[in-house]
Amino acid sequence: MGFELGFWDYLTFVTFALAGASVVAFGVWLAGLPGRIAMARNHPEAEAVKLLGWAGLLPTIYPWVQAFIWAYKPTDVVDIRRFPREEARATEEEIARLRGAPREPAPQTNEGPNEQPNAKPSASPKAAEAASPPAADRKD
Repeated sequence: MGFELGFWDYLTFVTFALAGASVVAFGVWLAGLPGRIAMARNHPEAEAVKLLGWAGLLPTIYPWVQAFIWAYKPTDVVDIRRFPREEARATEEEIARLRGAPREPAPQTNEGPNEQPNAKPSASPKAAEAASPPAADRKD
């Protein structure tokens, strides 16, 4: 090449490499920020926020800003297919899955899909007596 590389030249190369690695690390941290915020806030759509944060940073900044706002959006929406307790349990399981935590089996309940827990029977005591077999026919 016509010149010899000295100590300061190699130090410059190392500095450029570290600066480039710092820029990449900052970009990775910034792209994942909305997803981490959503997981910390137990957002029901945390995975979608995470993906939008990653996908939104590359082409333009607008989708990333949308993901950032979405991560802070209040989440009081309840899925009508489940009761609030089941919805909270499902959200906790999803957040644990996204964090990579081991899965705990969900407790089994004897409730049907349309039964509320601790619901009192609507039948009167006389109707309950009529529905039960006589004492002589019961096997205890």
